[in-house]
Amino acid sequence: MGEGHSGLEFRETVGYNGNVISKKEAFVDTIKRFFNPPAGSFFLFGPRGTGKSTWLKGNFPEALFVDLLDPDSFRTYVSHPEQLHALVEGHPEASRVVIDEIQKVPSLLDVVHQLIEEKSRRRLQFILTGSSSRKLRRAGVDLLAGRVLLKTLHPFMAAELGTKFDLERSMRLGLLPLVLAAPEPEETLKSYVSLYLREEVQAEGLVRNIGSFSRFLEAMSFSHASLLNASEVAR
Repeated sequence: MGEGHSGLEFRETVGYNGNVISKKEAFVDTIKRFFNPPAGSFFLFGPRGTGKSTWLKGNFPEALFVDLLDPDSFRTYVSHPEQLHALVEGHPEASRVVIDEIQKVPSLLDVVHQLIEEKSRRRLQFILTGSSSRKLRRAGVDLLAGRVLLKTLHPFMAAELGTKFDLERSMRLGLLPLVLAAPEPEETLKSYVSLYLREEVQAEGLVRNIGSFSRFLEAMSFSHASLLNASEVAR
């Protein structure tokens, strides 16, 4: 594909160790993120669509990857979280384990804790991703304080996009990789907002009146690139 209006380049496919990935992953892979992972184990939180999974696959292709969005993997680990032990034991050459969407099976954190504490084992780095730590805290699980760091991957920054940055487009669509790489960015953004309201706000019970919160989001959108007048927004 050629370049679109904003100068963003889309490629049909690209490979990690020969594996074909999506156009969205290919696009995200062309942008160098300003994120430096720690040497030890860490949580990687961030909103949906910021490219956490794609970034990890591109930077750690040799890691054991547990994708809890996969139905088979979810069923396996939600019923038998101890299977993570077997996975690690079955790959003695592996030094890094990525668990994507850890909030879907919080009980896995107990197994991760145990594996980290077992000093006789080889040194393992665990990378645990999720949209936020709130869901894990609501489940009442141990966030492994002192053993696992908390890091966040944000949407793109203008400096990361470099010459591909388009101010007008960014003001209109934002800088989420998921949206920018979509064939229909406007429709993708609408779906993203709807999903955010339904799953991240309403389902979590964070807001009682979802209609008022939707209007609040619309009012806030008028403040982009301008001084925020809190009194005006409150009206």
